[in-house]
Amino acid sequence: MECRSRDRGWTDARCLPCVQMKGFPVQRFDVPSSDATTAGPLSDRAPTPVRTPPADAHALVLGASGITGSALVHQLTGAGWKVTGLSRSPVPGSPADHVSADLRSPESLRNSLSDLRPTHVFIAAWSRQETEAENIRVNGGMVRDVLGVLGPQGSVRHVALVTGLKHYLGPFEAYGQGDLPDTPFLEDAERLPVDNFYYAQEDELFAAAEAHGFTWSVHRSHTVIGYAVGNAMNLASTLATYSGIQRHLGRPFVFPGSRTQWDGVVDLTDAGLLADHQIWAATTPAAADTAFNVVNGDVVRWRRLWPRIAAHLGVDPHGPGEVPQTLEEQMAGVEGAWAALVTEHGLVEPDLERVASWWHTDADLGRDMEVLADMTRSRLLGWTGYVSTERALLGLIDRYRAERLVP
Repeated sequence: MECRSRDRGWTDARCLPCVQMKGFPVQRFDVPSSDATTAGPLSDRAPTPVRTPPADAHALVLGASGITGSALVHQLTGAGWKVTGLSRSPVPGSPADHVSADLRSPESLRNSLSDLRPTHVFIAAWSRQETEAENIRVNGGMVRDVLGVLGPQGSVRHVALVTGLKHYLGPFEAYGQGDLPDTPFLEDAERLPVDNFYYAQEDELFAAAEAHGFTWSVHRSHTVIGYAVGNAMNLASTLATYSGIQRHLGRPFVFPGSRTQWDGVVDLTDAGLLADHQIWAATTPAAADTAFNVVNGDVVRWRRLWPRIAAHLGVDPHGPGEVPQTLEEQMAGVEGAWAALVTEHGLVEPDLERVASWWHTDADLGRDMEVLADMTRSRLLGWTGYVSTERALLGLIDRYRAERLVP
């Protein structure tokens, strides 16, 4: 079989038949920067414009230590904003100022935020609870309590809230059940007739905006890929950790999800793109008071992406079984293998749960339905952001390896 990759301007290492037939490693891409403003020929993203901050702008980022929040901090500071990150503990190396607060404690929020007076608030934090009723109480309460402190101060001009596609798919307790909207999901789809903490967060946001006169935006992302440690939903580091353990144990890199996900198309959301989308909405008058889907702009098939990830990581790829072979099942009892890898490779994070979230990746890859989001609203308002999902994912894996977080 003749390779046609050079006709497309590629090297053999970027041609999937070459990867599968000749054993070439997948080309490694430069590690993407969340605040990059230029894009070379092998970049993962289209050029990100520098979004000049409004006069006297002061951004408060809730969840500054997470995948979404940390990318947002870097985007904002890189564009010249004054930025304060709110989290329980300071984020090592963060370019933002830090304020410590417990988002679940109204008293803690009053004490920490009473004199802050930000102009723009970015809510990229949530706390997973055992039931959806508790998710609603805790996460809806966070939005209510934060804006209950900041709103009466009169300084807030815009609040951006990050949610996700469970807006259309339902909460964890009823995920993918009932009569779901058609794909691609449209932002004006009616809410599902089930309790959902995303709906509670939106309602608290809308009520506070009406009471205190600021504008708002909602950003419904798909699975977010980005750099963070200790995050409960981290596809890139989870797959890299999984591959390292399988290689150590001499086991194949089995796709743990459903055949529907393996054969179908899906989109994802890069954390840097999500950050820029929030800043765009916060500074674009036409985007005010609007809910948006936010995805990379391309689609991928796992059956094509999986062997490329495997080649990148040096493991033997296998497709799905008749039923999902979940990571939670495959990775049961591997703590000893992880400890050995930490010693062998000099890894800096011995706690397996801080680099891998088996349950969340199982949920993403095990779905028996197509999940795609439409971005017409953003496009018609002038949004041009685009990220190559494959390049971003491989670049993230390289970054985690370079930081000695995964083998």
